[in-house]
Amino acid sequence: MSPAFDQADPRDEIVEFLPEMRAFALSLTRNPSQADDLVQDAIIKAWKCFHQFEASTNLRAWLFTIVRNTFYSDLRRKRREVAHIETTLTEMIGDGQTPDTRIELMDFEKALMLLPDEQREALILVGASGMSYEEAAETCNVAIGTIKSRINRGRKRLAELLEYKNETDQNDD
Repeated sequence: MSPAFDQADPRDEIVEFLPEMRAFALSLTRNPSQADDLVQDAIIKAWKCFHQFEASTNLRAWLFTIVRNTFYSDLRRKRREVAHIETTLTEMIGDGQTPDTRIELMDFEKALMLLPDEQREALILVGASGMSYEEAAETCNVAIGTIKSRINRGRKRLAELLEYKNETDQNDD
């Protein structure tokens, strides 16, 4: 038995990242079923390529990079297909919320989907997934300044879109 097997196997840690990976995949695909498929494909790729993972690096960032790269590879492959993507808000919004909360969440989701992919991705990684700027930059294979810039532009654009919507609603009264 080699000395590498004497240490804890990092593959055992994959399970703890599954909920975060699914949330990230859902933000990319906007479809729960496709998100599940994406995570499954990413886990299969990770498992097959685990020999390339360096134990001294960030497993979480490595897995998120695989999810991201798998998504964009699939997107390129399906570029010529016409796809109708349905977002089922009832699956994303829990029971017991007020109609106003649902409307606010729907407005937020619509505004988020209007952002360029890079800005939406950066906001989801840092804001929703709780990654550090460094982890998000590593996941997206860009400089940390690029991630910070994407997040800043994304937040500003979201604020503009949501304020515009609220002002429009108030003017209709």
